[in-house]
Amino acid sequence: MVYKAFIVKYSEISLKGKNRFIFEDKLCDQISLHLKECGEFLVKKEEGRVFVEALSDYDYDEVIDALQHVFGITAICPAVRLKSREWEDIAKGAVEYMKENYSSFDFTFKVFCKRGDKHYPITSPEICVNLGEVLLDNFPTLKVDVKNPQEKITIEIRNDAYVYSTEIKGAGGMPLGTSGKAMLLLSGGIDSPVAGYMIAKRGVTIEATYFHAPPYTSERAKEKVIDLAKIISKYTGHIKLHVVNFTDVQLHIYETCPHDELTIIMRRYMMMIAEHFANKDQCIGLVTGESIGQVASQTMQSLLTTNAVCTLPVYRPLIAFDKQDIIDISEKIGTFETSILPFEDCCTIFVAKHPVTKPTLQAIEKSEKKLGEKMEELVKTAIDTVEIIEI
Repeated sequence: MVYKAFIVKYSEISLKGKNRFIFEDKLCDQISLHLKECGEFLVKKEEGRVFVEALSDYDYDEVIDALQHVFGITAICPAVRLKSREWEDIAKGAVEYMKENYSSFDFTFKVFCKRGDKHYPITSPEICVNLGEVLLDNFPTLKVDVKNPQEKITIEIRNDAYVYSTEIKGAGGMPLGTSGKAMLLLSGGIDSPVAGYMIAKRGVTIEATYFHAPPYTSERAKEKVIDLAKIISKYTGHIKLHVVNFTDVQLHIYETCPHDELTIIMRRYMMMIAEHFANKDQCIGLVTGESIGQVASQTMQSLLTTNAVCTLPVYRPLIAFDKQDIIDISEKIGTFETSILPFEDCCTIFVAKHPVTKPTLQAIEKSEKKLGEKMEELVKTAIDTVEIIEI
């Protein structure tokens, strides 16, 4: 069956009070943007719903996939717009819908009704009872089950009347662009792409910074990160990726500082550089894929020491996630297979054999003083030679 309408449902947006229209408008904008390559569609909001009407031919799977990448959508319902809101047309349209959508009628069902227009003369319970009778008359093998039906036949009455029985789960969250902008520290691992996805799910637009260390890391490691950014950009929208040559900074730390402190000091300089680009592009926070206790640099003491170098807040969407939780999400959003490709980044090349797990800020700052003015020059060079990739 060719559906000419899709009813888009949302939940959290409905709690936004007087600002609700801002979130609805952003959601409509995001839907239009994601459907741009799928055909011509009319997107309009109407009392707790967004209605998408197809104005041209389209590929059904492409449209559903596009809508499932839009944050803020909780459900997508392929629907048929009925001829009119008159009861006779609703009853006739529902029967035709059943004939076109089902090849057999040996199942249980329940009729649901949503009246967006409360002035409609027939109440929702009356519509459910009356339509149930019509369907039983036309399809005698059907059975009613009000508690656990196999199929839910829904009628929505607004400016038009619609019928549907399929509800496809959406991405959830809040519409992209409703919660500011943040800078993601993106590596080639499993965690940081998931962190980018999770923060974007709350309506945050993201930029990203990747630290490259040639010749110790290959060009393929850089391409891997670009590929990861492309995958999550299907959800997060446009990403401005900053590729920082971090080799000289890392070597200076390696040659000057105690080896058990390498990871923490390296991480602090990464945060410092990422914050520079965040401030330049008016981001209001940094985002990392850290989870408490996952590795030595992610103990509570290590995170405290790392945070001390930042003035912007650091958001860690995965902070309480088990590794398997993170892997499950990476598989869901399509980043896992790319993340496990065997191309190491700078975070894994210069790792100490026995890193400190309970660093103190005083000790780390004392070690960093040994880096001297040379480090300031190396950081400035890394910033000045950044490569910008638009994804």
